[in-house]
Amino acid sequence: MAYRVLVTCPHLQKTIDLYRDRLEAKEIELEVPPVVQQLSEAELLEIIDRFDGVIAGDDPFTAKVLEKGKRLKIVAKWGIGMDAIDRAAAEGLGIAVVNTPDVFADEVGDVALGYIILLARQLHKMDRSVREGGWLQVPGMTLRGKTLGVIGVGSIGRAIARRGVAVGMSVLGYDVREIERSVQDEVGFRAVRFEELLSEADFIALSCNLTAENYHLLSYPQFELMKPGVRLVNVARGPLVDEAALVAALESGKVAAAALDVFEVEPLPIESPLRRFDECIFGTHNGSHTRDAVLRVNELAIANLLAGLGVEG
Repeated sequence: MAYRVLVTCPHLQKTIDLYRDRLEAKEIELEVPPVVQQLSEAELLEIIDRFDGVIAGDDPFTAKVLEKGKRLKIVAKWGIGMDAIDRAAAEGLGIAVVNTPDVFADEVGDVALGYIILLARQLHKMDRSVREGGWLQVPGMTLRGKTLGVIGVGSIGRAIARRGVAVGMSVLGYDVREIERSVQDEVGFRAVRFEELLSEADFIALSCNLTAENYHLLSYPQFELMKPGVRLVNVARGPLVDEAALVAALESGKVAAAALDVFEVEPLPIESPLRRFDECIFGTHNGSHTRDAVLRVNELAIANLLAGLGVEG
């Protein structure tokens, strides 16, 4: 029996030729449409009824999309975050949804530390100056002794915390779930209340999942609680931060600088007011993207797909 499979994850799309022969030998027909970051709901609605399975990126698999996917047996999420998938609707329709958890801790931890160092020392500005014929020398900030607050202390948050400890920072952690004392001691951070983290941290790193409950987790009231001159790093999900509130905090100086690997709308719109701030560093939702990680997660996502289709790996 032949199965039709839609591949929308850009990372797998770029390496799909490594797997075509193996999948075609299992009578799996692949469709790999052009994708910049993710397909829209409208784009998915046009095609989803043709497929038995999907290896998905961050595409919106809403109830509407899933209901139209009459043949769908499995949505195999490439990566961790499943906030774009209506899992309750999928369960009601008998569609399996599986992700690849705990796979990017070191990769995203490295990127978060990189952003922290850039915000502290402004290396990117000096590079830009030299390229333009200048010789900018910036009085930076010493990281040792500063406080790093990590919001979301799962595998990625713990990796960020370890790196903060390694450069001599005092690390605070907050999570909606209770953090066992043994985890705090092993990693080297102290669990605190959300408000305490906001008021004490010199740097705040977001590494939590996006849920209906934490949309705009950081908005006007939360920025008010922060230290003047705080620096923000978001390597999690864009909608955790109310970008209008962040713009106001940057304008007032409450937030001295921000490094954003993710945004409320991706790619970042040309008209976004965030582009006005030289204090901001922008990424391309690329924190997990290393060759090693891509190949590792490709294999996990394909294994999940095959299991969901009932095909032996």
